[in-house]
Amino acid sequence: MYITKKLFNNPTAYIILLLLSYALGYLSSPKPHTPPPPPPSRPRAGAGAGAATATATATSNSTIQLPPSLLDNFRVTTRCAADSVPPQLVRQTIIDRIFNGTSPYVNFPPPHISHLLRRRRIKGWGSYGAVFGNLIDKVRPRVIIEVGSFLGASALHMANLTRQLGLDSQILCIDDFRGWPGFRDKFKDIPMVNGNVLLYFQFLQNVIYQNAIDSVLPVPFSSGSALTKLCEWGVVGDLIEIDAGHDFNSAWADINRAWRILRPGGVIFGHDYFTAADNRGVRRAVNLFAKINGLKVQIDGQHWVIHSAVNA
Repeated sequence: MYITKKLFNNPTAYIILLLLSYALGYLSSPKPHTPPPPPPSRPRAGAGAGAATATATATSNSTIQLPPSLLDNFRVTTRCAADSVPPQLVRQTIIDRIFNGTSPYVNFPPPHISHLLRRRRIKGWGSYGAVFGNLIDKVRPRVIIEVGSFLGASALHMANLTRQLGLDSQILCIDDFRGWPGFRDKFKDIPMVNGNVLLYFQFLQNVIYQNAIDSVLPVPFSSGSALTKLCEWGVVGDLIEIDAGHDFNSAWADINRAWRILRPGGVIFGHDYFTAADNRGVRRAVNLFAKINGLKVQIDGQHWVIHSAVNA
C-alpha cells in the first residue's frame, strides 16, 4: 500500500507504469485473422493471337487484389460444356438448336414482308476500322462471334475480309434486333408491323444481298441469354467483338460472359473505347475487367483489344 501510494505521488513513475500496462495489454490481446489475398487470375493460355494489332498502343494494368467474397459478386457462374463444338460444326449446331434445323435464309423473304424491305440498307458505327483487318489477319479465326449487330455492317465487313484471306470462317451475330426505344427517330425508313420493327428481316436481306449467307448467321436473342447458351452448348469463338449496350452494366456483363466462350489464345475486342459512349461506361467496364484479370488493354483506333495470351 505504501509503495502504491508513493508511485501515484510520483508523476514520472505513474506515467511509466501506465505505459507498461498499455504495452502488456496490446501484446497479449488476440490478433484478428486477415485472410491472404487471392492469387491473381491467370489469363487464358494459348498461341496464335499475336502480340498486338498493327496500330495498337499497349496499356499495362496491375491485377486488383480483392477478397474472395467481393470477387464472387463479379463472377458469372454458368456451367459451360466440357468440350467445345468443332468449328466446322458450329453453323449446323446453331441452325439445329435455334432454327429447328432449317436455315433462316430458306424461303426468305416471306410474301407479307418482301415489299417492306429495302434491297440493301446497311448502317453501322465504326464498322470499317483497321482493327478488323488487323485482328483477322493475326488470329485467322474459324469462328467469329459478334455481340451487337444491328443491320450487319461490321459482320459483313468481316465476312468480306475472311473471304479475301481464303478463310472458312463462321460469323455468329448476337442481337435481339429490336434496336432501342426511340431509335426510329433516326431510322424512319425501318418499317414496323404491329409494333414489330423489321430490323431482323432487313439484316437477313442485307446478308443475302452481300452473298454472305454461308458465313453470317444471326442469333436473334439478347446478349445475356445467347452468350449463356453458347457457353452451355460448347460454342466458342476465336475472335469476339463486343458492341451492344454502351452503359457500364451492359458492357461489363457482355465482356464477362463472352470471355468464357473465347477459345484459349483468342482475342476479344470492342468499339466505343474512344467515343462519346465511353462516358456511359464502356471504357470503365473494359479497364476494370482487365485489372481484375491481370490482362492488358491495347488500343486500335476507337476500339479496345484484349489478347487472351498476353497478360499485363
